[in-house]
Amino acid sequence: MMTDTMDLDSAEKFRQLEQELVAHAPEAIIFDCDGTLTHSMPHHYQTWRDILEPLGVVFERERFHALAGVPSDKIIALLSKEQGIELNFPTLVEAKEARFIELLHLVEPIVPVVQLARDFHEKMPLAVASGGFRDIVLKQLDHLKITELFETIVAAEDTEKHKPEPDVFLEAARRLSVAPEKCCVLEDSDLGIQAAERAKMSWVDVRPYYPTDS
Repeated sequence: MMTDTMDLDSAEKFRQLEQELVAHAPEAIIFDCDGTLTHSMPHHYQTWRDILEPLGVVFERERFHALAGVPSDKIIALLSKEQGIELNFPTLVEAKEARFIELLHLVEPIVPVVQLARDFHEKMPLAVASGGFRDIVLKQLDHLKITELFETIVAAEDTEKHKPEPDVFLEAARRLSVAPEKCCVLEDSDLGIQAAERAKMSWVDVRPYYPTDS
């Protein structure tokens, strides 16, 4: 695992990210997990390919990124319906999550975002709000040793509706006791940004702050 010590590129991206965040003057910050705090998306996509290709299910990379923030069981249901292939949803979800855990040691932090969380820890309330299942989210945060930075973690099991619906972010704000309009969301997906807008929250797209070689 790479440490989150910043090189010059990461340090400059952190400075720019911090400036963009501060411009929103938030009273709380809500972080997505996959693709925002953790550089996990390539490993999630590899996991999907390992699970779905033997079943004849096509899941292109562009579609995978377009569905970022959607829980695994809903993705499987959607692909099953679209491609007319009968799938065992619970079994595939379990297999997908188990395969990802095998790759967990490869997951690295998105350094500018993690550094931002470290810097704002104890300065204002922080939360994680993810479309991922709680066990997978917690394992990633524990792997990067940043779980303690967040007052609360909202996962797929905690709301009935998911991104682009605002429920996951609204639940995080409720738990933090901060009005939604005073929260700023850090996100890496279009669906997540739509959810933040529907929650009446400000937002920052972290994708411009990825490492140059991502």
